[in-house]
Amino acid sequence: MIYKESGIEWIGQVPNHWHTLSVSKAYDVTLGKMLQPNSNDENDIKVPYLKAMNVQDGYVSFEKIEEMYCSINELNNYKLECGDLVVCEGGEVARSAVIKENLAGFIFQNSVHRVKGTAKGDTRFLHYLLIALRASGFINILVNKATIAHFTKDKFNSLKIALPPLDEQLIVSDYLDDKYDEIENLIKTKQKLITLLEQQRQSIITETVTKGLNPNVKMKDSGVEWIGEIPEHWHKGKVKHFYNIVLGKMLQPARKEPSDELIKYFKAANVQDRYLSNNKDDFMYASYHDIKNFNLLKGDLLVCEGGEVGRSVILQNDYPNTIYQNSLHRVRGKEGNDNRFLMFLLNVVRNTNFINLLVSKATIAHFTKEKFESLQICLPPLGEQQFISDYLERKSNEIDEIKKLLMKQIDKLKEYRQSLIYEAVTGKIDVRNMELD
Repeated sequence: MIYKESGIEWIGQVPNHWHTLSVSKAYDVTLGKMLQPNSNDENDIKVPYLKAMNVQDGYVSFEKIEEMYCSINELNNYKLECGDLVVCEGGEVARSAVIKENLAGFIFQNSVHRVKGTAKGDTRFLHYLLIALRASGFINILVNKATIAHFTKDKFNSLKIALPPLDEQLIVSDYLDDKYDEIENLIKTKQKLITLLEQQRQSIITETVTKGLNPNVKMKDSGVEWIGEIPEHWHKGKVKHFYNIVLGKMLQPARKEPSDELIKYFKAANVQDRYLSNNKDDFMYASYHDIKNFNLLKGDLLVCEGGEVGRSVILQNDYPNTIYQNSLHRVRGKEGNDNRFLMFLLNVVRNTNFINLLVSKATIAHFTKEKFESLQICLPPLGEQQFISDYLERKSNEIDEIKKLLMKQIDKLKEYRQSLIYEAVTGKIDVRNMELD
């Protein structure tokens, strides 16, 4: 195949028989209707509409569909039909999806463009071109993402693209539809495996921290609803009997005393499942007394008082010159009780939804120090706590390694799909004689 320069930076060379033109020469672009929350005329009707957040990569989401008023003429002018391409004007600019069926009674807001094909342009081909445009990073220059990004109708219409004849566009679109679905199914299979691994992890944790590792041990009723039966030699009590809990310092944005220091702190958002995220931009003032009382040492357990209540993480290092805010509790075991065991127990409290009853999630949820300290738990002797915690850490790490491998495979599939789309819609590969599966 003979190639020529397209004159378009993000596309590069294209086959010699392809033509370079602006979007407006091959497609009919219509920007949606401005939001009309109230009726302007007695004949106006209330209809559902699509906005930018409804336009996802390759599909239309019908979650959180809202309504606005429009006239009968507008209902016709802004209708959405099978084969139309909807493209984000705002939000994730240039994200697009092809409408798979007539959306009777729907219109679209002015955060969305509707694109109709012509004798020169197939909407599916443009959809894949826009995927390549976004991946190239050129869209950021086009819409000036340094400010609030808008892919205006003028910018969209004047966008330079390269197109083969319509019959070839259809072949390319059919090929990419088939390959996209094939790769998407592989990705979904791996994502399902990740979900199953998380379920397996949860099942192992729940069974082990409530029943132990000896299947032949004699059991008794724990008297705790979310735990059920426990080994006979385990003990029941409130958290405060086994652990020392200290709620963090209230945010102090200004110096109260000349000796107060500006110091880093962790908040609830930093505590994720099994890791602690970076707090490099979070600082508050604290006294010498505060720094001493709210210090953080390797092995401490941090538990969310607000946000994702009950979520917890073990600190893997000391954190000198760092404290924690009052959206977190710091936990240290009394008489050698293992913080890791309590972390796994809290995992069960969250995943059995008992936490929702405990903190009344119908309102703004807070896992207060009083509620935390009075939570009934069951513990084995210290040596067994450590043995169980070691076992669960090992199992959890094994699952994490498998998940990492699957996530890496998913990333590779996405990269391959992105490369395939770019190569096909810029003519770098000729798909006309390739057989579809």
